[in-house]
Amino acid sequence: MTAKPSKPRVGLLALSLELYEQLAPDLRPQREQWVRQAVLSALEPIADVHFDGAVFRREDIDRVVADFQSERLDALLVVCLTYSPSQLALPALARTRLPIVIWNTQELFGVGGQFSGREMIDNHGVHGTQDLGSVLLRSDVPFEYITSHLDDANALDELDDFFVAASAVGALRDARLGLMGYPFPSMGDFAVDTTQLAATLGCQWSALSVEDYNKRAESAQSEEVDALKAEYRRIYDVADNVTDTDLDATARSEIAMREIVVEQRLDALSYQFMSFGEDERTETLPFVAASRLMADGIGFGGEGDLVGAVGTLLLDRLQSPATFSEVFTIDFEGNGLFMSHMGEANVAMARAEQKVRLVARSTPIARTRGKQLVLATCLQPGPATLCALVAGPENRWRLIAGRVEVDEFGPLESMEAPHFKIKPVEGDVRDWLTAYAKLGGPHHSAVCFGDATARLRAAARLIGADYREV
Repeated sequence: MTAKPSKPRVGLLALSLELYEQLAPDLRPQREQWVRQAVLSALEPIADVHFDGAVFRREDIDRVVADFQSERLDALLVVCLTYSPSQLALPALARTRLPIVIWNTQELFGVGGQFSGREMIDNHGVHGTQDLGSVLLRSDVPFEYITSHLDDANALDELDDFFVAASAVGALRDARLGLMGYPFPSMGDFAVDTTQLAATLGCQWSALSVEDYNKRAESAQSEEVDALKAEYRRIYDVADNVTDTDLDATARSEIAMREIVVEQRLDALSYQFMSFGEDERTETLPFVAASRLMADGIGFGGEGDLVGAVGTLLLDRLQSPATFSEVFTIDFEGNGLFMSHMGEANVAMARAEQKVRLVARSTPIARTRGKQLVLATCLQPGPATLCALVAGPENRWRLIAGRVEVDEFGPLESMEAPHFKIKPVEGDVRDWLTAYAKLGGPHHSAVCFGDATARLRAAARLIGADYREV
């Protein structure tokens, strides 16, 4: 299990020209001072930037890039402090596995009637970035290119999106997935070649045992069980028909799942609810555990959907918190979609003004010895993004995203499952659903708050996925 970084970790490759070491020996130190005083302080809120100084020789460029890669940073930020010949940096940039972004920027904001030769020398990195971008493109080296000035409104938004996307994609490459049971029989939209999953996204997976889950639940320490039961009672609105025995089984279930996540170092997981019913020792299903694990940043996909679990994990790393969900019913009258699932939703996204109800399903979804408790989470209203990761044509991953609005809706007393409504930001829900289906949108998806489309677009480029918006 990889810890969620507080900020992306970025290496700053600042380039200058060796000729100036003789012609203008004070130029590089002054440009470095600008970086330290203005650039690094501006970037500090969005990234942990590693920078020692500008480089102008190929061997030094090679060393700096290699050091950044050995430190397992998330991204490489290239800035031309002066003109810098592209062939000096090309070999290192062609070798590195770090996502590259060229930032075309300078200290000077405007060129007016008092513009001087010294100001020109201090602010002439743009043609270096053009030289470098051209040879990277010719050499088939992926890179991003962003032009902005620190005085621009929203000057760092594109960099912020790229850094977060690079960090999220890096997390995928190291991600460990767990599958308990088996994929739901005949569900084809999330069928996955796990070799392709490992080769393209880097995710590795392991099989989890229902037997192990039951043994861990049975052997959970009573002190830990009691503490978790007390937490349920304090945080949630526990339904009157939920007994202490029900809470005991649910707490043991969560303890078991958390132990598995920690010991297997999982970043995301999926389970097949039917597999629990095939073991007669199963007391209850881990619906509450899954909902609370998502709140802790663990990706989740229902019904054995490893791809859905990866999609939820990616969206959470891009714009936390994120939840797994599914379109269940169309609200033609209200131009919306009713979202739900059997018992799993990120409880951290619940409406803030009231406690989440902890209820027992009146109709068990699989055979268990006891009741199946659910956190009937209803999402906080506001702007949101729906996203789905799916295997598209020609074995290429596809990221499908749409800007939506979580409606002012619920919670409904009649619902014994998580539920909320979303609406397309614009247009008719009929057209939205038709477009989503024609893009290959699967029936499982992930939802986060706010507009995450720019970050999803950047992430798609980094993993070589086809990006489509509804």
